[in-house]
Amino acid sequence: MKGKTVLLVAIVLLGVAGAFYFYGGHSTPKGQQALTNISSDDLTSLKNAFNRSASSVRVLLMLSPT
Repeated sequence: MKGKTVLLVAIVLLGVAGAFYFYGGHSTPKGQQALTNISSDDLTSLKNAFNRSASSVRVLLMLSPT
């Protein structure tokens, strides 16, 4: 009985965490540009933004859903 309760609580917590992740809103700190989605059709905006800040440290993070 106790194992089923623990499993149920874990599933509920994962559901709440997933809902918060997808629907909790996304914001960036003050002074930082807003997050954008980039498609393979429009990489010129990424290239221009990357090249604009050539004198500073740049970090490019690409995540894939797979």
